[in-house]
Amino acid sequence: MSQGKRIPFFIGLAIIIAASVMIVGHSHVRRAESAHARKDHAGASSSYARAAQILFWREDLWEMAGISAARGNDFQTALAYFSASPDLSEEGWLWLATSHFQLGDMPSAIRAAEEGARHFDSARLYRLLAFAHRNQQDWQSERLALENQLRLESNDAYAHYRLGLLLTLSSPQLALDELTLASSLNPEVDSAVQTLRSALALSGVQSDESQKLLTIGRALGLVQEWELSLAAFEGAVQADPKNAEAWAWLGEAKQQTGQDGSVELDTALSLDQTSVNVRALRALYWSRQGSHWQALEEYLVAAETEPENPAWQAGIGDAYVKLGDLIAALTAYQRAVELAPDETRYWRLLAVFCAENSVYVEEIGLPAAQQAVTLAPDDPFALDTLGYLYFSSGRYASAGENLLRAIEIAPEHFSAHIHLAMNYLAQGDRAAAFNSLTYVRDADSSGIYRETAMQLLGRYFP
Repeated sequence: MSQGKRIPFFIGLAIIIAASVMIVGHSHVRRAESAHARKDHAGASSSYARAAQILFWREDLWEMAGISAARGNDFQTALAYFSASPDLSEEGWLWLATSHFQLGDMPSAIRAAEEGARHFDSARLYRLLAFAHRNQQDWQSERLALENQLRLESNDAYAHYRLGLLLTLSSPQLALDELTLASSLNPEVDSAVQTLRSALALSGVQSDESQKLLTIGRALGLVQEWELSLAAFEGAVQADPKNAEAWAWLGEAKQQTGQDGSVELDTALSLDQTSVNVRALRALYWSRQGSHWQALEEYLVAAETEPENPAWQAGIGDAYVKLGDLIAALTAYQRAVELAPDETRYWRLLAVFCAENSVYVEEIGLPAAQQAVTLAPDDPFALDTLGYLYFSSGRYASAGENLLRAIEIAPEHFSAHIHLAMNYLAQGDRAAAFNSLTYVRDADSSGIYRETAMQLLGRYFP
């Protein structure tokens, strides 16, 4: 073949090869798109990566492979694909940061989210950045990220609520504004917001900085924000190292966040041996440790200091139950209702004690539960207690009536569902019991009642 004929031949051959490469590459893209439509994330990721190797000028394909891998929870592979992509979209930065986060590399997750936010002013990136800073307990950085998120996405109730929580530690009035807005956007947070509003109002009239932070910290604990509560109590003891209650609450917050807290509780007692709040918090500590005699001693000291406070009598009753002295426990619970005859909580505690320990269920327990409902006829806790007492005394129809009423008022009152399932089982209605138990198993995100439901399912529906 002459030189002149060879050149067109090779050009044609190159065109054929290039066309074949294009066909194969686009075939992988179509496979990836089909896998993506089927939510086959692993298949989509693999096909996008193969296409990226063939169609090397398509720089977006590596990012698409990384996003698909991340969606399929293959975060290590996702990172490898993202590293091959010279440029990322907003979605790519989001999944890159998420991959680092899911692999436990918080510094890299934060760097990726921050870098992405420099390229894209994105509410989603700021939301992820806020969550990562929260994980690191970097409250100031979390606050800045939330403020940026809300600048772009002003109707996110949770972001307003979370920002309000953070601001309680530094800017009470701004905190109140954010919490109020959160409540208006999502009524489900209203109960927590009311607790915090009351604490902010009280702290606003307190002149002592340590007491202000103590008030805020206790409110944060009441709404189960113990990490922020811990920060508040740390500020309280720094403001006044001799504030015994602040030390005691710091110990409680440490326990709630998985730490020991005993050093702080001992410090509190050394500063004030007569504080009933210090004694009560120490009693909680000893009870968690299984040292019920020591818990009892703390409650007895508190009751001696405040003999008219029913809470200490309830604590004494609980300690005696755990020590196996049911007569002394009954006396303590009865003393509590004598001190607070108009408070439904103590009637409920007395009733539940009788039912759970088979002590004077008919004579004392059932009348106590009835009194609780008389005082609070629409309280799901009182109705649940009365239903449980009726169940304990074999009155299944009355039990079901009250338990269903409790559930009607508060559908996620899981204790009532558990008691209702037990009531159904006692009557031989296994299908209804199964439905109640599976509802709790699937709906209780806290896990407190979920475990009980699973135990009962395992026992009666193996």
